[in-house]
Amino acid sequence: MARIELQGLTKRYGRLTAVQAIDLAIDDGEFVVFVGPSGCGKSTTLRMIAGLEDISDGTLRIGGEVVNQREPKQRNIAMVFQNYAIYPHMTVAQNIGFGLYTARLSRQEKQKRIEEAARILGLEDLLDRRPAALSGGQRQRVAIGRAMVRNPVAFLFDEPLSNLDAQLRSAMRIEIKRLHQRLGTTVVYVTHDQVEAMTMADRIVVMRDGRILQVGTPVELYENPVDVFTARFIGSPAMNLMPGAVEEGVLAVAGARLPETNAASFGDGGVLVGVRPHDLVVGAESDGGLSISGVVTAVEPLGAETLVHLAAGGVEVVATAPGRLVPAVDSTVTASAARGALYLFDAGSERALGRL
Repeated sequence: MARIELQGLTKRYGRLTAVQAIDLAIDDGEFVVFVGPSGCGKSTTLRMIAGLEDISDGTLRIGGEVVNQREPKQRNIAMVFQNYAIYPHMTVAQNIGFGLYTARLSRQEKQKRIEEAARILGLEDLLDRRPAALSGGQRQRVAIGRAMVRNPVAFLFDEPLSNLDAQLRSAMRIEIKRLHQRLGTTVVYVTHDQVEAMTMADRIVVMRDGRILQVGTPVELYENPVDVFTARFIGSPAMNLMPGAVEEGVLAVAGARLPETNAASFGDGGVLVGVRPHDLVVGAESDGGLSISGVVTAVEPLGAETLVHLAAGGVEVVATAPGRLVPAVDSTVTASAARGALYLFDAGSERALGRL
């Protein structure tokens, strides 16, 4: 295992700066997930850690040693790619053992490592098969096994589940998390899927335009986003955002006014008011919080709850209805959020101001 430190890490392609002087320390044995939209710099950062991209500026340390100029094979890390990168003409056993091709180990030790990785990953009965006879999930496990046998100090995963269907992605998330708990090896994982990030990470790194916006545990990012982008990117369905204004201590939003709040502490002016769909409940008591009446434009029954899309006060919001309650489209309903569930953001900078 190893601590990974990024200090002012920068990547330029000509005049384009893909990663802009980011600082981050990943603790020994930690599972850290980089998340963000396509083109935000997360995969480029991972490839710099792996040694597959040159570092334009800054310092990268692995296990306390500067590795900027080291070749990938000298960094003792293993990378699992999105497209598996396993060889179709080789058996499962041969693919898993390929990472040991240049290792100075006896044939018996190599075989022992292959069998141990296969046992951990549930591939013992598939060792003689070729990739064409495997499912997508099995191929990904082979790729992970090939990384495991090298006993690396860190695993790097570059969107490894994006080629799998939804049900298999869910199962593989659990497998990778269990594998980390068992091995205790440092993991750096890149994804654009915030559900993967929330369910797998010890800490999440949110990136946008080559910069780190926020770093924290899944709960910290969900409860206390630092800006509008993070607030909407973390959490599913995405947070509702409504234009509002604070005037003489009174918050006005979506046709409602909330005088008895701490809004006065934020000063007068335009704000964006955020509320998560799970906090905005159809038919609930407002308890001094926010109540919104609107026309139902669409419903999404999910069994345990229903997502209700409302046109209210000139904005579109998503609320939830409990149980099997499915409001009729074009009907008018009221959805309420309790005190403490409202987020305020500055309308200009989109930075978080606090909660009401």
